[in-house]
Amino acid sequence: MKILIDMNLSPVWREIFAKHNWESVHWSSVGKPTAPDKTILQYARDNGYVVLTHDLDFSAILAATGAKAPRVIQVRTQDVLSERFEKLVINALRQFESVLASGALVVIDESRSRARVLPLT
Repeated sequence: MKILIDMNLSPVWREIFAKHNWESVHWSSVGKPTAPDKTILQYARDNGYVVLTHDLDFSAILAATGAKAPRVIQVRTQDVLSERFEKLVINALRQFESVLASGALVVIDESRSRARVLPLT
């Protein structure tokens, strides 16, 4: 699984994913920091990335367009660099890895993680 980390999350996530043997790249190293969400989604789709974001717009775009890709992991918490939240993200990635492979939106918050298969209806 290759993960594209959105601008609204720290590049530190690259190191976290590397510890768990997942390839990742921060958007700032491949695109313009001011790029619109649609550009980021298109890049992820074209290059086989799962988008990790803290932005609710990504799920809205997926729903509005009925897209089957790219896959998106949406985090819904304020403390996105705590050790506790790191564990939540890693556990959710492991739990939903096969669902993500076939196309899904995974939402992670403080109390639970859930997946919705794409396209969203």
